[in-house]
Amino acid sequence: MNQVMDYIEIKVPAKPDYVGVIRLTLSGICSRMGYTYEEIEDMKIAVSEACTNAVQHAYGMDEGGEVTVGFGLYPDKLEIMVADSGKSFNFLETRNELGPYTETSTVEQLTEGGLGLFLIETLMDEVRVLNTSGVTVFMMKQLSGERENHDETSSSQETF
Repeated sequence: MNQVMDYIEIKVPAKPDYVGVIRLTLSGICSRMGYTYEEIEDMKIAVSEACTNAVQHAYGMDEGGEVTVGFGLYPDKLEIMVADSGKSFNFLETRNELGPYTETSTVEQLTEGGLGLFLIETLMDEVRVLNTSGVTVFMMKQLSGERENHDETSSSQETF
């Protein structure tokens, strides 16, 4: 099993204004790791959906609360955790209530509220949901072989 290189954790108020902060943080981390533009955009959508679900459904209007987002950086992948301590839901039951969807399903075929779960599962390589005291969404995205290493500079000059 790969050892985590770095772990970054951010706690933000469960308010829509802070979802953009998480998106910017994710974009910076992914860019530094060498993900492609398309991979970064996919992850931003998936993480935004998970954060928005926590903001909209975890806490009551007057309750307040926090959303915790953790990033586990590995040499070949990024693991992301989005967690809240609000009311929990049964992921499988909710997904089944929304109706079946497949990779060939069109957006029009999805029921209201089903698009977020569909996007997260479609855009990430692995998704797990734990709902004990609140909801925690674990997502993982492998680095593709197309990456550029922005941290290393190499010289093609020869010394004579």
